[in-house]
Amino acid sequence: MANPTMTLIGSPIVVGSGGASSITFSSIPQTYTDLLIKCSVRGSLSSNYGGLISFNGSGSGFTNKYLEGSGSSVVSSSYAQFIFAEVSSSQTSNTFTNTEVYIPNYTSSNYKSVSSDSVTENNSTLSYAELTANLWSNTAAITSISITASTTSWVQYSTFYLYGISNS
Repeated sequence: MANPTMTLIGSPIVVGSGGASSITFSSIPQTYTDLLIKCSVRGSLSSNYGGLISFNGSGSGFTNKYLEGSGSSVVSSSYAQFIFAEVSSSQTSNTFTNTEVYIPNYTSSNYKSVSSDSVTENNSTLSYAELTANLWSNTAAITSISITASTTSWVQYSTFYLYGISNS
């Protein structure tokens, strides 16, 4: 039976005082089986939007399905590149969306699947829980990952961690 291990790749990315419209993990080693991104983000606009992902500098070739619950309704839809919802500036101060993005077999010559699980935090009547399934229709190994705010920027203290998963 496999004994998976999780290793932090590089240093965490922490957004500074000016905000950031995107972050990038570059020079990803090709020595792991899967990748896991853990992030805690907040957007700078008053409306809820989310994070968009791209691999190796390309945002094309993505298809997506997501399921989102708000506590009072459920929505299913699709958007290219979309991976998670984000807390907006109109929601409870100092709260962040928490998300995990899993990318299995990122070095294979097959198309890449991506799944994410996120939840927004809010001390009000509206919060979101979201499950997302993506497919990147490209056979290249993933060597860099960028996550872009679909709003204007991620606010200060938004954080991103990249882990390599090994099955040994």
